[in-house]
This record gives sequence, C-alpha cells and structure tokens, in this order.
Amino acid sequence: MSKNSINTRVIDLTLGELLDAIDARIRETRKEDAQGEDSNMPKPKRFVYGLKGLQKLFGCSKTTASRIKASGKIDKAITQVGALIIIDADMALELAGKDKGKQ
Repeated sequence: MSKNSINTRVIDLTLGELLDAIDARIRETRKEDAQGEDSNMPKPKRFVYGLKGLQKLFGCSKTTASRIKASGKIDKAITQVGALIIIDADMALELAGKDKGKQ
C-alpha cells in the first residue's frame, strides 16, 4: 500500500488502499479500547427498566419476569420507587446465576 496522507481524497484511492486504511483504523481503535480497559476506570453500569426490561434481559415472558422479581432472588439488583422499577442488569444476571448453580 502506498503511503497516503490524511488529506488524500477517497476517490483517488484504489479499493485495496481504502480497505487497508479502514482495517488500520479499526486495529488502532481496538488497541486504544484495550488500553482503556486496563485503566482503573470502573465499568459503566447497565440498567433495565420495568418488567419489560427484565423480560428482555432474561429472554423470558412477562409472566416469568414477574415471577423472577417476586421470588426475591434478584432483590439486591432492584430499586423500586412507586411503579418505577430500575434493575442493575449485571448484578441481576450474577444473582440469578448463583441461584442456578445451587439447584
């Protein structure tokens, strides 16, 4: 691949040069992401909302999601204010997984 500058027009590149440039940028971005993971920054929390969110998280029916919530197995992951249900997705999956291993 010839060395093209950042100012080279896309129309002036061959298909191979364009694909090489894209591939190089993807590798560079992945390398930056991998270095960012090594830092001491905490992983952002994922939240799901309501029974629909719980349903999508576990891939189950709304009835089963309601049973899971009512069972108390994932209570530590749930915050409820009135009708609003906020669930820490990673913690809920972890708690459900621990109970699964006991059976």
